Amino acid sequence: MYTNNKLSKAVRLAIAFGAASTTAFTASVNAAEEEEVAKVERIEVTGSRIKRTDLETSSPIQITSAEEIKLSGFTRIEDLMNSLPQVEAAETSFLANGAAGTATLDLRGMGAQRTLVLVNGRRLQPGGIYTQSADVNQIPASLVQRVEVLTGGGSATYGADAVAGVVNFVMNDDFEGFEVTVGGSGYQHDNDNKYIQGLMDQRDYDYPTGSSGIDGKTINIDLTMGGDFANGKGHATAYATWRQVDELRQGARDYSSCALNAAGTACGGSPTTPIPNFYFYSSEDGTPDFGSEVNWTLDPNGGFDTSGGPTPYNYAPVNHFMRPDERYTFGAFVDYEINEHARPYMEVGYMHDRTVAQIAESGIFFDFFTFDINNELFSDLQRQQLRDAFGADITEVGAYIGKRNVEGGGRQDTLEHSSYRIVAGVEGDINDSWSYDVSFQYGSTASNSVYKNDFYKPRIASAVGAIGAAPCEAGCVPYPVFTYQGISPEAAASMGGTAILTGNTSQTIVNAFVSGELDMTLPTSSMPLAAVFGVENREVDFERLADEVFALGDLAGQGGPTPSLVGGYNVREIFGELSVPLLDDAPAVENLILDLGYRYSDYNTSGGESTYKVALDWSVTTDWKLRASYNRAVRAPNVAELFANQNLGLWQGADPCAGATPEYTAAQCANTGVTADQYGNITANPASQYNGFFGGNPELQPEIADTMSFGVVANPFEGFNFSVDYWDIQLDEVIGTIGSELTLRQCAETGLDSFCNNITRAPGTGSLWRGEEGFVTATNINLASRHWRGVDVSSNYETDLGEGKLTVKLIGTYNLKKEYEPLPGVASATYDCSGEINADCFAQPKWRHSMTVSYTTGDFWTASAKWRYFGKVDYDGATDVLVGDGISSQSYLDLTAAFDVNDHLALLVGVNNVLDKEPPMVGGGLASNANTVAGFYDTLGRYIHASVTMRF
Repeated sequence: MYTNNKLSKAVRLAIAFGAASTTAFTASVNAAEEEEVAKVERIEVTGSRIKRTDLETSSPIQITSAEEIKLSGFTRIEDLMNSLPQVEAAETSFLANGAAGTATLDLRGMGAQRTLVLVNGRRLQPGGIYTQSADVNQIPASLVQRVEVLTGGGSATYGADAVAGVVNFVMNDDFEGFEVTVGGSGYQHDNDNKYIQGLMDQRDYDYPTGSSGIDGKTINIDLTMGGDFANGKGHATAYATWRQVDELRQGARDYSSCALNAAGTACGGSPTTPIPNFYFYSSEDGTPDFGSEVNWTLDPNGGFDTSGGPTPYNYAPVNHFMRPDERYTFGAFVDYEINEHARPYMEVGYMHDRTVAQIAESGIFFDFFTFDINNELFSDLQRQQLRDAFGADITEVGAYIGKRNVEGGGRQDTLEHSSYRIVAGVEGDINDSWSYDVSFQYGSTASNSVYKNDFYKPRIASAVGAIGAAPCEAGCVPYPVFTYQGISPEAAASMGGTAILTGNTSQTIVNAFVSGELDMTLPTSSMPLAAVFGVENREVDFERLADEVFALGDLAGQGGPTPSLVGGYNVREIFGELSVPLLDDAPAVENLILDLGYRYSDYNTSGGESTYKVALDWSVTTDWKLRASYNRAVRAPNVAELFANQNLGLWQGADPCAGATPEYTAAQCANTGVTADQYGNITANPASQYNGFFGGNPELQPEIADTMSFGVVANPFEGFNFSVDYWDIQLDEVIGTIGSELTLRQCAETGLDSFCNNITRAPGTGSLWRGEEGFVTATNINLASRHWRGVDVSSNYETDLGEGKLTVKLIGTYNLKKEYEPLPGVASATYDCSGEINADCFAQPKWRHSMTVSYTTGDFWTASAKWRYFGKVDYDGATDVLVGDGISSQSYLDLTAAFDVNDHLALLVGVNNVLDKEPPMVGGGLASNANTVAGFYDTLGRYIHASVTMRF
């Protein structure tokens, strides 16, 4: 907790910090000039509990200020964070199929589970029944003072999960006054994509044209109040927010109005169609002859159309492009100074969020049934057609049935989350050199999922009269699947089912530490050593309870069971930090400081783990700093990774051995289980969805990461500063799965059992999507390694211009390496995603930046323009023809104007993506939603926002 007596250095380094705002710099300078003191307030900066006199540390940290948050116009904190070059899109509002209903952050694309999220330096609890990561919906954007993003491991300081880094939301808990902000926003797009409109014309699909008008509207109201009490000994800040977001369906944009096939060359859609899609086989005693397959649909004249299956169903327009959402939060921050030795504090917060994820209608998704040839649901003409195809003496036929329940409406998953978080503690000075902090923290999230309008599978067989099913009597409504347009609303409704998940996650933390200066200096330095010593006990519990419908997988559109999951873990930790000033006031060395950290964690699930850090902070002069750090980080497996039941689900991609002309040879496809008769005859899924077998593994061991960084921070001339940091993250014992498509390709190319043993093809058909007999196993294991490398750059420039100030800020990241090694020793399976997109690689540009130019008069108005740039991404694959060689570079322009009308009224208006640039389209195998990488690139067109703030 040393004090730097060089005020000028502290102020300069405060702005030389990654992306610290020049507004903060100006405020610091003014405060210094007014108070004329040589001592700067000591603060705790993300990455260390040792308090410092400046924001700059030996580890690279990126800061986003409250002003930048306001000017962005975003009311969802994840939208703001996803605009940073270091962040990839994780759970966002732009996901529908499989949405968790939460908002999570993913630093460096290493996974949200490897990004530690803090509020005021303390952990945020897990978010809900579908995720173990923190839900940033709990954070009120209007009260965020700044966001600090630490690159690389922070486990020695904060414990597990800080593998990719730490995101710390520092709240404005000393707010004074009363403030109300009312805002509105929405999207607008000109639908003129001739490419996809031409594809839809070929299929006679409907689509929008011209201006969309303002849609996807959001309304928000934020209230903040604060002030002192007890003659200034105490301070309280309270907040309340409300936000409502309208739904926006994929049918509102032409580029998402049909689901592209994997190649991106046609509107693909689903083989589960409103006019049923049948694969019939001759059968004897329930055993089908798969070699006799015919693909028919229904004819309006009462028979089968034997010319082939129907046109795939365009399920896209019904799907949500952006989910509707309603959220409210309220909370408070309170502190009180009894005396200098005891300052109690408390943080409380509550959040309730309700969202609905809608996807296309349910139906019969190619379940297999056996029918008596005399089934009453067959017409006489159909019965004769079956005899003509399979023989006059047949007594039964087998069939895969694909029937879309358009009569029953879209499937809807209503997701609700209610979270609360309480922090209570006391801090104070022990003496002039040492202080303490003892706190208790409890956070809990109750959540539920109510899934409706899905088909209840146990009713299907009886309703269609299949052999072996109970007769359709006593309340059973026949489902005349063989009658052209014969499904009544009553029949559709009778097949519907509802499933319910409820759950609760909780996190309890007891933390205590002391920090201060040792009465010790090295002979080469005038500054004392500083240290932190502490203990922590953390318990995480997770409970997800599934009703019988979810647990048995009885809903047709779920892809498999969703079982209950109950588990938890406890960890006891000791930790310490030591800051050692090695040298100061020497030639080429103003300060040279060595930072050390160590934490020992004892998990009741996996045993003891050590994490540590070594960092060097070298201030060459008051204007130049060099820094380097090494961190050992760990991440223990979470509850779902350990204890989730193994069951069927769906994965997005392609089967390279499907289709009339498979990508691989017959011999290569034979490695994956394809027989000679099946080769060239396996139907690809036009929706690019295939079966997978997923689940947890209680034998998992913790991940281990080694992070290094080297950088320079400089203030070479007045008004300009920059930082350049190289970072390297090596992650071993990775907890995860081998991608299903990667498994198929590696099996085909290498024939290794480690891949091929995970492929199970359906008997007879070789399919990985018809029925549930074919799938690729991808359960959790400790994989080999991942290796990330890159360079972060930031700069700030400020100069007087006319009667105001011009500021220019740039933050960017260059990705050098993003290497995955799924299995040790299998070089052919190792791949690098830097600058690549494919079935296993998220769209990772090598270079990405944002540059903001602002001008302010200082007393009335501020105008800013932001250029957001995504570098090109190469496509490493052969399936997606639309993407071709890859995604070209993308640029977006944002404009904002803010007006301080008077001391009590402020206005803000802005347009993001002014030029209405569409997101780059990709084929069905690469899309996260709606033919694009949703939530990463600008997804819905122009974003128009405005707000009014009233202060009292």
